[in-house]
Amino acid sequence: MRRLRHLSGQHRTAATNRLLGGLLAFTAGAINAGGFLLVGLYTSHMTGFASMLADNMVLGQLSLVLGALGALLSFTAGAAVTAVLVNWARHQRLRSEYALPLLTEALLLLLFGLLGATLNRQTAFAVPLTVLLLAFTMGLQNALVSKISSSQIRTTHMTGVITDIGIELGKLFYWNRSGLPAGSQVRANRIKLRLFGTLLAMFVAGGLAGALGFKYVGFVWVLPLALMLLAVSLPPLHADFQRIKRIRKARLARLLP
Repeated sequence: MRRLRHLSGQHRTAATNRLLGGLLAFTAGAINAGGFLLVGLYTSHMTGFASMLADNMVLGQLSLVLGALGALLSFTAGAAVTAVLVNWARHQRLRSEYALPLLTEALLLLLFGLLGATLNRQTAFAVPLTVLLLAFTMGLQNALVSKISSSQIRTTHMTGVITDIGIELGKLFYWNRSGLPAGSQVRANRIKLRLFGTLLAMFVAGGLAGALGFKYVGFVWVLPLALMLLAVSLPPLHADFQRIKRIRKARLARLLP
């Protein structure tokens, strides 16, 4: 429970990074699967959108070019918002530098869960507003986890994670000849292997849960995810609120005769 209270806190440990990474990988998997069921697109898959942009520029499919461009810009904007929020909080000496992007993601998911059925209108990018909202949310989340873990953890796409799993498995099953010096032997990093395996498993589990939830419940299924992220973000925000309250009270006390 103590670890849960500090999931979005300012001071990070490897354990809280792993726990938050798994939680957000589950969320990303659920949103990715739900987005595909709703609009036929994986909204965290920027490699696919970049390929779609290039392919359809050659084919002259302007509407698909605009759709891919909109998703790429939305994802980028989400990542930029995370950077702005984190750096602003640092300059203000707040403890909620990582909680603010989580709070923003939670509010966006609440909006999506409550108003999702009305967000299917087309935009200037020839895709529904749903696509842009989900891509923005995934960019926000991916940048947050990247900053928290110094770019060691990714939660919205699994290409790098699966590559790292393959690398560590290759090291694990590598046959070291006898007589080699200890420093030259190939050894797998079992801690990294467990981390990446957990991220992949949580992403797949989130995808299964998201597909089932969107299929049988609809947009409202997102609300538990949003409330979970909201709960994770609240402790540092509450600590900042109490600190600001104390500072204002102290300043007022100095002003009074």
